[in-house]
Amino acid sequence: MGTIRPERSIARRDGALARLRSATATSAGGIVLSTITGRPALVVGLRRRDGDRRRATWTLPKGTPDPGETMEETALREVQEETGLRVRIIEPLPSISYVFVQSGVRIDKTVHYWLMEPIGGDLSLHDHEFERVRWVTFDEAASLLTFESERTLVSSSPQRLPQPSATSTGLAATTTPQTESTTP
Repeated sequence: MGTIRPERSIARRDGALARLRSATATSAGGIVLSTITGRPALVVGLRRRDGDRRRATWTLPKGTPDPGETMEETALREVQEETGLRVRIIEPLPSISYVFVQSGVRIDKTVHYWLMEPIGGDLSLHDHEFERVRWVTFDEAASLLTFESERTLVSSSPQRLPQPSATSTGLAATTTPQTESTTP
């Protein structure tokens, strides 16, 4: 039977941590606003990674730029893909920065956000990246969103709420936004 050398294992483990590769990533997305039953609401989505049925995150819609896209174009495209809603930008919001490790790489990520309003579409048209998409009130979002950085961003957004435009009011009033949609 071999000799156990904890010092060597620890040194190897510590060395592996010190050798993490680093990368940067940038995404863009939005807080989509509407009024549901007279209360301001926003769209959130349920995301599962790699088919993991146990681990899921409730998050704001966001994604990675395609080559040649501006951050605003990325935000508009990603929000439409992930929520099924066509939107317009109202104003920029603060960006969020965070660090995570994925496949042995330390990633420094910045996500640029915009306040948005729906101008068409339907939650049932969301893509596969979200398992479920739904409207929630700001109070619900405070306890539902998984990441503290997104909860903080959302908590500052009601102070920025403009009066709904005729377009978003019309959307809410005439189509009664579906409050939730799931991917079959």
